[in-house]
Amino acid sequence: MPPRRRNPPAPHRNEAARLADQLQQAGYTKRDIARIINRDASLVSQFYTKNKGAAFVPALTQVLTAVHTAGISDITELASIAAPHTTRRTTASGTRARVRTKAVLITPTGTGTGRAGAQAIASGSARLRPLIAEAARQGLRLAFTVRLAKTGYVHVSGSRTDSPGIRRGVIQRADHTEERSYGSAATGGFSAADIARRVDAAGGDVTAAIHRWLVETGRIHADAHITHLEIRTWHPR
Repeated sequence: MPPRRRNPPAPHRNEAARLADQLQQAGYTKRDIARIINRDASLVSQFYTKNKGAAFVPALTQVLTAVHTAGISDITELASIAAPHTTRRTTASGTRARVRTKAVLITPTGTGTGRAGAQAIASGSARLRPLIAEAARQGLRLAFTVRLAKTGYVHVSGSRTDSPGIRRGVIQRADHTEERSYGSAATGGFSAADIARRVDAAGGDVTAAIHRWLVETGRIHADAHITHLEIRTWHPR
C-alpha cells in the first residue's frame, strides 16, 4: 500500500517576515517596506529566504502600530517613525556590525558619477541621493541618463523635441530598451540644487523624482518604468 502523502509543512516565518506580511496585507509592497526602513528591497526578500531582519523588528512593530492605530499611511511619515527604532545588527562577539557604504566621490573639478541598476531602482536609487545632495551643496551642475523600454518614450529617438536632439545621445539595447541622456556640459545641464529639492519632495526617492520630471516635461509616459539611472556632475563654467 503506497504511503499517504502529507501536506508539506508551512514555511517558517521569522518575526520580521511576519511583520512584513502584515504590512503587505495592509497594502504595502516589499519596495514600500524597504523605503520605510531605508534599506534595499532585496533585504526584505531575505526576511523570507535567509531568515534576516531581526534588527528591524522594533521599527516594523512601531510602523504597524502607526498604521493600525493612528491611521498613518504616508511612507515618508512611516519612515520617520521607523528610523529611531532601526538598530544595526551585532556580530557573534556582541559588537555592532560594520555597514559597507560607498563614499560620495566628487573630484576637485566637480566631476562625480553615480549609477543605479534594476535592484537599486527598486528601492528608489537611494545610493544616488548623497551624490545629488553633495553636488547641490557645492553648487554643481548635473546631467542624467535614463534607460527604459522604447515604448515608454513619448518622442522617437533623435527627436529635437526631446533633450538629446541628436542620435548620439541615444543608445538602443537588444532588449528593446533605450538609454537617453538629458543635460550636458555643452548645454549647461541642470542645477543640482533643483534636482535635490525634487528628490526631497519625493521623500528621498531619486527614481521617482527623475520619473516625475520626465513625465511633467512630456518626455515619457506616466506608466513608463525606469530600469537604469546614471547621474553626472561638474562645476559650472
